[in-house]
Amino acid sequence: MRKPFARIAGVGSAAPDFVITNADLEKTLETSDQWIVERTGIRERRKLRDDESQTDLFAAASRDALTRAGVGYSSVDTIICGTCTPARRLPSAACDVQARLGGGTAAAFDVVAACPGWLYSLTVAEGMIASGASRHVLALGGDRVWSIVDQGDRNTAILFGDGAGAAVLVPATDDRGILATSLGAEGTLSDLLYIPAGGSDEPPSTQVVAEKRHLLRMAGREVFKVAVRRMAQACHQALGKAGLRAEDVDLLVPHQANLRIINATAGEAGVPLEKVMVNVQHYGNTSAGSIPLALVQAEREGRLQPGMVVLLVSFGAGFTWGAVLVRW
Repeated sequence: MRKPFARIAGVGSAAPDFVITNADLEKTLETSDQWIVERTGIRERRKLRDDESQTDLFAAASRDALTRAGVGYSSVDTIICGTCTPARRLPSAACDVQARLGGGTAAAFDVVAACPGWLYSLTVAEGMIASGASRHVLALGGDRVWSIVDQGDRNTAILFGDGAGAAVLVPATDDRGILATSLGAEGTLSDLLYIPAGGSDEPPSTQVVAEKRHLLRMAGREVFKVAVRRMAQACHQALGKAGLRAEDVDLLVPHQANLRIINATAGEAGVPLEKVMVNVQHYGNTSAGSIPLALVQAEREGRLQPGMVVLLVSFGAGFTWGAVLVRW
């Protein structure tokens, strides 16, 4: 096993205060709390108010992570943001976060990989530290998913929530750090989970909005099958690169998409459910924010301790997926 190049010195997270329960959704959708819980495990999710921004969440999560890492913002030389719902199309979400945190001249850019966006950000950050291009990287992940969801579509409206997370990565000095990563994508499956319009090919227009073609569409059953297969594959690949096995994993933190996918992925990856971190019931699917939100909760609950082998895995629109293996 190679010595890690980078370690996660601290993680932080943020979620809106406004909670939407299943009972709230019963008032606007043809659904019920029982139906939602049985199929997804979700009981509530968070939503940003109209006067709040995704940048607010990124900044709060960043401050949390920097405090936990004991690293001053002035030491950060790179900011990477994994998101598909930036506050605006230009500049990048990372630039907006930089301005909110106090400015400076750190490199700042976004990674668009949907739900695995934070894992992609971690991997890019590790590479920059390994190459010597950076020493202190702020890696963000999160989305304002409610902004791209058709709130009249019960197949998607019940699933998603808003949230964000951040990690401070620094050069590794011992065996603690990122042990291996495995990223992948299959663009031919893009129609399983996508937004039809709103980009440069078909910019926003009154017709696009009227037809709701600027909002998320998903083929649920097909996504389930591909997600479980690819996440399990990524887990095995990351473990293989590190020379470890499933029984060496102390904690599996999967993308919090829904409980059925979480349980199926754990089974395929060979990790018992008692070693799986789950908080989807409180936040729903927060896209790139889901894993850091779960990590922070695991740390606060005492389930995440120094020296533990932690496996992070996610999937999302693209079709993208990834796994990051960490010795905490």
